Amino acid sequence: MAVQVADVDMPEMELDPTTWKEQRQALLKLINSGDWIARTPLGYVITRYDDATAMLRDDRWYSAIGLIADMQGYDHPDFRRRSGRNILAMEGEEHHRIRRLVGPAFTPKSAERLRPFMAEVINELLDPVCARGSAEFVSEVCEPYPIPIICEMLGAPREDWKLFGRLATDIFRIFNGNLHRDGPVIVAAQDEMETYMTALIAERRTSPRDDLLTDLIAAEEEGDRLTTEEMLSLANSLLLAGTDTTRNQLACAVALFCQHPDQLRRIADDPSLAPGAVEEVMRYLGAIRGTARFASEPIIYRDIEFPPDTFIFPSLVGANYDDEKFAEPTDFDITRRSGTPHMTFGSGIHYCLGAFLARAELQESFKAIATRMPDLRFDGEVKWKPLSDGIWGPTSLPIRFTPGH
Repeated sequence: MAVQVADVDMPEMELDPTTWKEQRQALLKLINSGDWIARTPLGYVITRYDDATAMLRDDRWYSAIGLIADMQGYDHPDFRRRSGRNILAMEGEEHHRIRRLVGPAFTPKSAERLRPFMAEVINELLDPVCARGSAEFVSEVCEPYPIPIICEMLGAPREDWKLFGRLATDIFRIFNGNLHRDGPVIVAAQDEMETYMTALIAERRTSPRDDLLTDLIAAEEEGDRLTTEEMLSLANSLLLAGTDTTRNQLACAVALFCQHPDQLRRIADDPSLAPGAVEEVMRYLGAIRGTARFASEPIIYRDIEFPPDTFIFPSLVGANYDDEKFAEPTDFDITRRSGTPHMTFGSGIHYCLGAFLARAELQESFKAIATRMPDLRFDGEVKWKPLSDGIWGPTSLPIRFTPGH
């Protein structure tokens, strides 16, 4: 007979330790003690790889991203309307339908066709930095890097890169935890994005190109097609999920390479190591630290019953450091061959739709950085976002290296 989760004897865990190393240490302590679940003031942290995977693959656990407005008591109708149709928050058959239709547009092939452009963008950003041998890497490289690639993917022209950058910055306020203050700015940016994308979609319907919007317009399964509203939602989700994640993951990577310059030199000597380096960086220091789900109905797992609306927090950090899956998990090794994929892209129906794109962006940037920034090192204090941020990484990353490459 199942036991109610509230009655289970389990350790307590803080959700927001001071540093990422303290967070990792707390999770390792639980894992080493054989604990797969811990209680927090808001719900339950899931610490181990197999349990996090199993629960994320159970469609009865719903994404909590759609509850942001409810949790803050924010009731703007346009905000709620857009949140409800966001693929990141959709569930059930509606979510499966959208994923079936758009999946063919997010393939390795679609990412590969953008690789030359990715290399062009990262090298253009590195040119002034490499001439002087120093940079504040977050503001000079990480922040501007993903926007041109998203624009190219959607088919938006270069003159609109700054527009997309501004809209992305305003829309990302959704993660600041203060919708009553930021909500009007977010909605205004969403309105502007919707107006722009409506015109671009209409243009692609009459003048197809080799870009994502044309692929989405052509997407069809048994006569079913995406509506304009659904394409607008996908474009908004892509801007939201495909920009800040890459910015932060690249900054995490460069901070790691400053601490492990031998690993970066290996990529410079052998660029074929870049794909493996991306996977190890995302395992060791992922920009997505965890995710949140709530029970849509009573769920029994491991003879424990989770009542409806119970929150769980599958720890992607805990999963990525589970020593049953990764030998010597606290070692950073870009040649690691574990046979187990890291969990930073998630698992189940909400597995990152843009994983192939993100991998390609990071691979191209790693190769350029390794080649053009020898003797990479810190040039001051690295400042980090609070660990409570949904997408995490350095806010300031001063670096120095040998110039002229």
